[in-house]
Amino acid sequence: MPRRKTSLKRKRADKVRHARNLKIKLDLKKAIKKFQSLLSAKNLAEAKTLLQKVYAKLDKAAKKNILHSNTANRKKSRLMRRLRKAA
Repeated sequence: MPRRKTSLKRKRADKVRHARNLKIKLDLKKAIKKFQSLLSAKNLAEAKTLLQKVYAKLDKAAKKNILHSNTANRKKSRLMRRLRKAA
């Protein structure tokens, strides 16, 4: 257990940040799964519009250092490849 005030404050702040980051990651995963389900249902028009939203979420997560920028770029590339393959 931390003894210093700064350590206690750091622990509280880490808890808040962890919760925020987890929410963003879960939201991102849900969006990607929804995109994949649209692709499997051959609903390409809706999938294209959702892909733009997924891109924005990936970029924001990379900007906030929740995901590494290369990871976000790799995910975007793979999602686009799936969309082109389905078309």
